[in-house]
Amino acid sequence: MRYPASEKLEIIRTVETSPLSVRRTLAHVGIPKSTFYAWLDRYAAGGRDALEDRKPRPQRVWNRIGDDVRGKVIA
Repeated sequence: MRYPASEKLEIIRTVETSPLSVRRTLAHVGIPKSTFYAWLDRYAAGGRDALEDRKPRPQRVWNRIGDDVRGKVIA
């Protein structure tokens, strides 16, 4: 499930102000720890705007032909 940036920020603030431990608060809210900490890192690095959804894209393409090899094939 995707959460809008405003909801992510609300969850971060809820966890920060909760008298319970982070683990128990996240269990109650239903958010995995890894997801919460990824949101928290993004928020710390870039503020509220960093919590906006990003388009998923691969870091690299495994079957891409290098430019040098492509030039040789075309020649």
